[in-house]
Amino acid sequence: MMKRLWQKTMIALARSHRMKTFMQRDERMKALAQRFVAGADAQAALATAHRLLAAQGIRASFFYLGEYVDRPELVSENVEQKLLIARLLADEEEIDVHISVDPTQIGLQTDPAEVGTRALAIGRAIMTASAGKAGLHCLMLDMEDSSVVDFTLALHDDLRRLELPAAITLQAYLRRSERDLERLITGGARVRLVKGAFVGTSDIAFTSEAQIKTNYRRLVGMMLGAQAKASGFYPIIATHDDRIQAEAVELARRNGWPQGSYEFEMLLGVRSDVAERLSQQGERVRLYVPFGRDWWPYAVRRIGENPANGILLARSLLSGRKGRPATP
Repeated sequence: MMKRLWQKTMIALARSHRMKTFMQRDERMKALAQRFVAGADAQAALATAHRLLAAQGIRASFFYLGEYVDRPELVSENVEQKLLIARLLADEEEIDVHISVDPTQIGLQTDPAEVGTRALAIGRAIMTASAGKAGLHCLMLDMEDSSVVDFTLALHDDLRRLELPAAITLQAYLRRSERDLERLITGGARVRLVKGAFVGTSDIAFTSEAQIKTNYRRLVGMMLGAQAKASGFYPIIATHDDRIQAEAVELARRNGWPQGSYEFEMLLGVRSDVAERLSQQGERVRLYVPFGRDWWPYAVRRIGENPANGILLARSLLSGRKGRPATP
């Protein structure tokens, strides 16, 4: 109960324009931004991706920061930044053209009728940039709060019907995700499974940590099952829980999934040692690599997912400590 209250509070802080403006101007908060964000622009994100690949063999999914956007000029900026990173990646032989998109970034709150057109442009840019390149290239649709799940699933289906490299995120905290996953497995989709950073009422969501973890394990079992393997489904297991990761590796081996036919995804700056260890074991690992100026909503949601990360916020506010904080 206390953890869900903490998460709800952090989400409220993430969506506060006044708090965002204050925090992003505060010099003491630089350490927090540096922990979870690659930098202010696409070039910084590319540099981070090169470092991860060269040092640990870890891939990247690029995300330009900015969510729940309610101004047309910011929507335009978000779309242009997605297109820019795709153009830059066209010249990068070893880096996947793997770009994450929130529907609210590209106009869901301002002009929903245009979201499909913008997603189509980004999807086509990814196809152009990845032509002839080895790797796993896609437009990964992030999943936001429960009110936009139907819209996001429909957008994903539309992109796939147009034979664009779309993938989608499901959240284990939502009760409906099992039903959604069944359909996506049948269609041979690419699905990233996350726990979910949002909160929901008990009629639509699992509300305790134990319930969410149990459902996460159940969904991983479906993703690495025989039906999924036969349909060409691609599982993306996005968790920092090393016990669930180990269980997934064992399940994959038992069910005949070779390394590289599924992958693990984690967040930049969170349990880096776990990501490195998985990669060293031969598993395909990808980090979510955010970049941009609007870092506060993203960073504070990371704190919301793990109350222990609140120490980082307290240190930044109280001590003014500079530099990158150590991994807890």
